[in-house]
Amino acid sequence: MSHNGKATESVNLSANLSAQLQAIASAVSNAVQASQGDTIALLALLRQLEQLHQEIREGAFQQSLPDNRQALYSLLRNIESEGGWPYIERMKLQTFLKHLEQELTVSNNNDGLAVESETSLGSRE
Repeated sequence: MSHNGKATESVNLSANLSAQLQAIASAVSNAVQASQGDTIALLALLRQLEQLHQEIREGAFQQSLPDNRQALYSLLRNIESEGGWPYIERMKLQTFLKHLEQELTVSNNNDGLAVESETSLGSRE
């Protein structure tokens, strides 16, 4: 295959992948909208996304890693130029508890009750 044929194939592959990624993003967005207010459903969605991330990373991605310096350098340049390494961050328990405490304080203040904040909950993060 000539160099131009390979470039055209790469552009077509990128367009196809881009369309697939857009469809995935739309499906996830629709699932989020359908699950608004349902913490358990949203948590299940986050768990599924994390599992998919892990399966891709430990399977197909690791198998496709470069086996020579030039290809590795190209991959590293791409990672650097396209926004870094993909990462799914987990909410820290202390952050979750702080948010819960704030919600309870607002809720109780709206009910006319004075609530003392527990400083031990949010002091370590």
